[in-house]
Amino acid sequence: MTKPISRSVHAMLDYAWSGALSAAPQVFDFADEPRARRLCKAMGAVTGAASSLTRYELGALKVIPFNTHLALDGLGALAGLASPWLFGFAHNKKARNAVLAFFVMEALVVALSQPDED
Repeated sequence: MTKPISRSVHAMLDYAWSGALSAAPQVFDFADEPRARRLCKAMGAVTGAASSLTRYELGALKVIPFNTHLALDGLGALAGLASPWLFGFAHNKKARNAVLAFFVMEALVVALSQPDED
C-alpha cells in the first residue's frame, strides 16, 4: 500500500520538526519549565542529528537506513507522548499540550510515511 508521505517529504518534515520542537518552549511560552524545555531541545537535536545520518535525500552521511529511521521516529513519538508524565511536567498545561501536539504530529508522519522496499 502506498502512503502519502514520500521519503523526500519525510526528510523535509524531519528538519522542520526538529527546529520547531527546539523553538517550542520560547514560541509557546513554557521556557520556565526546565524539564519540558530540555526535552524539546534534546529531542530536536537528536532528530536533527539522526536526520543528517539517514539514507534519504537530505541526509549528509547516509548511515542509517530509512526504515530504521522510521522505527526510531516511532519510538521517539511514543516516548514523547509519555514524557509529560514520565518527566513530571504534565501539570504545566502549555508545556504538556505543546509537547503532546508535537509528538502526535510525529506519530502521524511516521504512520503516513512510505517505507523503503527492502
